[in-house]
Amino acid sequence: MGLKGDKITIRGGIPLIGRIELKGAKNLVTKAMVASLLGESPSILKNVPNISDVRIVRELLAVHGVKVTDGPEPGELLLDPVDVESAHFAAIDAHAGSSRIPILFCGPLLHRLGEAFIPDLGGCRIGDRPIDYHLEVLRKFGAVVDKQPNGIRMSAPNGLHGAKVSLPYPSVGATEQVLLTAVRAEGITELKGAAIEPEIMDLINILQKMGAIITVDTDRVIRIEGVERLEGFNHRALFDRNEAASWAAAALATDGDIFVGGARQSEMLTFLNVFRKVGGAFEIHDDGIRFYHPGGDLKPVVIETDVHPGFMTDWQQPLVIALTHAHGVSIVHETVYEQRFGFVDALVEMGATIQIHRECLGGHPCRFGQRNFNHSAVIAGPTKLHGADIEVPDLRGGFSHLIAALTAEGTSTVSNVGIISRGYENFITKLRLLGADFDLEG
Repeated sequence: MGLKGDKITIRGGIPLIGRIELKGAKNLVTKAMVASLLGESPSILKNVPNISDVRIVRELLAVHGVKVTDGPEPGELLLDPVDVESAHFAAIDAHAGSSRIPILFCGPLLHRLGEAFIPDLGGCRIGDRPIDYHLEVLRKFGAVVDKQPNGIRMSAPNGLHGAKVSLPYPSVGATEQVLLTAVRAEGITELKGAAIEPEIMDLINILQKMGAIITVDTDRVIRIEGVERLEGFNHRALFDRNEAASWAAAALATDGDIFVGGARQSEMLTFLNVFRKVGGAFEIHDDGIRFYHPGGDLKPVVIETDVHPGFMTDWQQPLVIALTHAHGVSIVHETVYEQRFGFVDALVEMGATIQIHRECLGGHPCRFGQRNFNHSAVIAGPTKLHGADIEVPDLRGGFSHLIAALTAEGTSTVSNVGIISRGYENFITKLRLLGADFDLEG
C-alpha cells in the first residue's frame, strides 16, 4: 500500500505540485469483484487499485472458492468462480470485520449455492447505514432471513424471483443489492428510486457484458429481466472521481498545482463547477485534469450534498479545508450521511472557525432536519491553520486531515492513517511525488 506505519508527521506550508495517476473507483471495483460470482466462466477486471478494500474483497472471494490471481497488466485481476462453495463463519468473519461489502455477496451466493451468511458489518462511522434496505430487498426476492447472534444466515428454498422494489431514498448500496440479485432472479424486477451514480452505471455495463438485460429510465426506474445464465466479463473500471476531487482540493488548499492523470470531465461536472466558484482553476486534457490555485482570494460558497448528479458527500470533506481559506462565510449542508462532520473537531483545534448546526442550512430541508442531527457546517474565513496532533476518524475525513496538515503552519502528527489506505492507492508515494515534507512512524 505504500504505508509502513500508522502515524505520519507533516511539516506544512509547502504547495503540492506534480502529477499523480488514478486507477479504478473503489466504489465500483469492489462491487465488480462481487459480480464475478454470478458468472459461469472467469472474469477479467482491469484498472484495479491497490487498496485495502480490494484486498478484503479478494480474501472474501477466496474463502468462497473463487480463484483470484493477478493478470499480466498492472492492476489486472483474473477472477474464476467455477468452484464457488460455502464458507465457514470464522473464515468470513476473519476477513470482513472492517468492511460492509459482505452484504452484497448475498444475492450472488443465493443464486450459486442457495444460501449465504454475513457477519456483523464494519465500515466508516459517518452515519447510520442500516442493512434493513438490503434485508427487505432480499426478502422481496424470496430469501429467508435468519438473524443469529453472530450474524445473518439466508436461504432461498424456492429460488429467487423478480420483485417490485421502491426505495425511500436512492441508496447506492440498496441499488447495487437489487442489481446483483435481480439479474439471475426468475421474472422481471422493477426498481423505483434507484441510485444512478456513475459507479452504478458502470456496474450495469459489467452486468450487461455478462448477459444481463437491464433498462434504465430517466425517472430513476431500473428494470431487470432475469436470465438463467451469466458469463464472465472483461472490463476496465472507470476512474475514482472521489480520489480525483480529493487531490483537487489538496491543490487548492496548499496553493498547489496537481495534474490528476485518468480523471475525466463528464463524471465530475458538478464538482468542477463548485471548484471554479470557490476560485480554483482547472484544465481538461485527454489524459486527465490539471487542478491548480490561480492566485487571488478564494470565495465562499454554499454547498448541499446530494445523490448523483448532485454534489457528492465524499467531496465536501476535502473541500472544507480550502473553504477555511475563503474570504467570507461558507455553508455546507450534508444531506447524505448525518454524522459526516466528526472530522471538524480537529480542524477547529488547528485554528479553523467552523460551527456545526442541527438546522438544514443552505435552502432545502432534508430528511435529517427533524431528527436532531448536526448536519450543517458554517465555515468563516480566511483562517490560518496551525500544526496539531490529530487522529483520523474515517476515510474521507482522514484525507481531509492530511490536507489540513499539509496546509498548516508548523508540524502536525496525524495518527490512524491506515484507514486512508482503504480508498487511496499508494497515497504516501503520491505525497512524495508532489513534494510534501513528512516522516512515517511505526
